Amino acid sequence: MKPFEISNMIIDDDFYNEEFVTADFSYQNHDYSITFKKADLEVVNAWVFKDGSSLPANLPENIIESIRKDVEKRI
Repeated sequence: MKPFEISNMIIDDDFYNEEFVTADFSYQNHDYSITFKKADLEVVNAWVFKDGSSLPANLPENIIESIRKDVEKRI
C-alpha cells in the first residue's frame, strides 16, 4: 500500500507553451499539492495546506519519486 493517495490531477497545457501536471494528494494526514513539468516531470513546486494556508512543502525524495511514477502512469 502506498503512503500517499492522489485525490486530483490536473494537466495544464495552456501556460506559456509549457505543460504542467499538478497532483493533489494526502500524506501523513496532511493535504499537499505538487506541480511537475509534463515534459520531464521535474518538480516545479510543492505545497502543504495547514490551517487554511499553503506553505512550501519539504517532502522526502522517495515520496516525490513515488508520486512522479504514479503521475507518469496516469498521463
